[in-house]
Amino acid sequence: MIKKIAIGADHAGVEYKLLLVQYLESKGYEIVNVGTDSTDAVDYPIYAKKVCEEVASGRVDTGILICGTGIGMSMMANKQKGIRAAVCGDTKSAEFTRLHNDANVLCMGARIISFDLCERITEIFLDTNFMGGKHKIRIDMFE
Repeated sequence: MIKKIAIGADHAGVEYKLLLVQYLESKGYEIVNVGTDSTDAVDYPIYAKKVCEEVASGRVDTGILICGTGIGMSMMANKQKGIRAAVCGDTKSAEFTRLHNDANVLCMGARIISFDLCERITEIFLDTNFMGGKHKIRIDMFE
């Protein structure tokens, strides 16, 4: 069960990140906010790496990354050992990346989706469990 979440964003995703932190804390999740908390331009790989370090170490259960499109964050995240990051812009992708891919980092684009959809995608991602079985065999091929 997911209880502790690391969350990070660049300047394009900071507004959504701050709103999502409030929302998740109101739902009882413990949040590790790795930054940024400013709209000043920053380099997204720094924050992607920080979230992934928290996830890979086991200090948190999962991670969330938000940038303009979610793509840059996901590219950096997937270069980190032990990370399976997915960009989700719809609820079905959020559901199936957990069911079939056991994704451990959710990436979203603040310039692509509404904040309401961001909340819904996050809820589904956090509430969906990995199916295992044949999907576990496939995930093991990642290593």
